[in-house]
Amino acid sequence: MRQPDTPSRNRPGFAELFAALPVAVVVVDPDHRVAHANALAEQLLNLSERLMMGQPLDAIIPPPDDPRNRDGHALAVYDTEISTARGVKIRADFAETQIADYPGWRAITLHASATSRRLGHSADRAAGARAAVGAAAMLAHEIKNPLSGIRGAAQLLGAGELTTLIVTEVDRIAALIDRMQDFSDTRPLPLASENIYPLLGHARRLALAGFARGITIEERFDPSLPPAQINRDALLQIVINLLKNAREAVRNEREPRIVMTTAYRHGITVSSAPGKPRLPLPIEICIFDNGPGAPADIADHLFDPFVSGRREGQGLGLALVDKLTRDMGGIVQYGREGNPEMTVLRLLLPRAAS
Repeated sequence: MRQPDTPSRNRPGFAELFAALPVAVVVVDPDHRVAHANALAEQLLNLSERLMMGQPLDAIIPPPDDPRNRDGHALAVYDTEISTARGVKIRADFAETQIADYPGWRAITLHASATSRRLGHSADRAAGARAAVGAAAMLAHEIKNPLSGIRGAAQLLGAGELTTLIVTEVDRIAALIDRMQDFSDTRPLPLASENIYPLLGHARRLALAGFARGITIEERFDPSLPPAQINRDALLQIVINLLKNAREAVRNEREPRIVMTTAYRHGITVSSAPGKPRLPLPIEICIFDNGPGAPADIADHLFDPFVSGRREGQGLGLALVDKLTRDMGGIVQYGREGNPEMTVLRLLLPRAAS
């Protein structure tokens, strides 16, 4: 495939233009093999261009089952489910077109219908987090001080079933306010080069000694993983929250399974803001569970504040996970993967400078 002229100071070349496209694009050669994939395609498919290049298209993203796929004409399928090579199911708009003047070459575009849960850093989610910051600050100021007075007055009434009930409910509301205040802390997190394995081990031991007692938490770790650029306390809180979420998800399973995995993912990058350079996020931490997954009507908004699939849920756990992950320069993703299918919450974090 012929490429534009070598870039000059005033004219970008093929690589720059291709990388800047605002939609996931995969270029396929006449032999039905992947020739190029841009950064958004790497993120959506969770595979680097280097690993995709030269592979048969069907081994990366099998096209939708449509007879027009075989007649050489352009194809567009909207809001369809596509299973990737890694078993990830993506709800997306699929479009395939022939490239003019290059017989046999095709461009495939994928526009994810569930961007918020696949890419982990949508503008809508950031706006939701900012709204939660304002709500947390307001509620903390207006509610928490009166709660202290109510609790103190109840204790002065002396022991009794009703006063115990009042104190218990006041403490529950105060704990909820404390959790919401986590959103109102906008100070930059101090980051440092850390070995993540002691933190993962500590989170696992806490889970097994408490909320996950009696459940096996499997470990499938890459022993060669380099240090990550993280905040220790934030990552520990994130992993504990994800393990709690997994434990709740498998509560009704006859054979509950929770699996922690780590891996090094080449080519996964993200832009922290428009106009900012893309940063690599190769450190992957996943928490899998064999629960039923999020209800379809909230799956696209799972990380938004006050959204929960459980009747008793407060909808703050995963929203806080998202905030802390973004504060460390990473992203968090939700999906359903594998055979048999499992729920996965995936963290992608920056590697520490060597």
